[in-house]
Amino acid sequence: MSRIARRFAALKEQGRGALIPYLQACDPDYDTSLALLRAMPGAGADLIEIGVPFSDPSADGPTIQLAARRGLKAGSSMVRVLEMVARFREDDADTPIILMGYLNPIEAYGHARFCADAAHAGVDGLIVVDMPPEESDLLDGPAAQAGLDIIRLVAPTTDDARLPVVCAHASGFIYYVSITGVTGTRTASSDELAAALPRLRAATDLPVAIGFGIRSPEQAAAAVRAADAAVVASALIATLENTLDEQGRATPDTLPRVLAQLSELAKAVRSAR
Repeated sequence: MSRIARRFAALKEQGRGALIPYLQACDPDYDTSLALLRAMPGAGADLIEIGVPFSDPSADGPTIQLAARRGLKAGSSMVRVLEMVARFREDDADTPIILMGYLNPIEAYGHARFCADAAHAGVDGLIVVDMPPEESDLLDGPAAQAGLDIIRLVAPTTDDARLPVVCAHASGFIYYVSITGVTGTRTASSDELAAALPRLRAATDLPVAIGFGIRSPEQAAAAVRAADAAVVASALIATLENTLDEQGRATPDTLPRVLAQLSELAKAVRSAR
């Protein structure tokens, strides 16, 4: 059983949903990003998404676009991201790590080499935003051989004919993009989530995580009442950004403020049911 499957099984036994925070690798610098990654489980993260900085993040809104730009400016590369995961694994063998990004950096690295190196570093799953199921043979074989889950995105516009196609290629969990648009721009209502989830549940037995637009503890709690996990990204990145100095460097407030926000989200998620 993979780390992702073990974590969701354990949380199901506890009767609660998961909190999945996001950080952008090397934002605002490698050391700060690694320190934040290492501290997230203690602040309440159940699984962690690491964004791989990319120059053209088409699914992301302004907040994460700027974070990707800071990460690239700080020297992020795929090698550097995998090194960060490996260093995290020196102290944490249990928390699932998912890389979220785009296909171009994987293409440049090499599909099979990337999957092997990612698994060796301690990555558990991949979310490749711009890789549709019809083209997933690029990664399906190498990922399966390396023991990596490929997590698929389902949107409100995914119709009944396409939904089984997407879910059939998925493992780990389903990432439900709760809005039509880019990250961090608006939030789905509880009614919208309640209407969407039964259709997803009928198409897959995998856990469902809700992302794109969850910003507050109340919204995170609503997400795990409807689904199995809440993904929080732009809200945490915005807090980090607001702590940086005029040169875009981390300050003594950076880690404490992000981790305090994460703790509040975790409290809401753990008491939601």
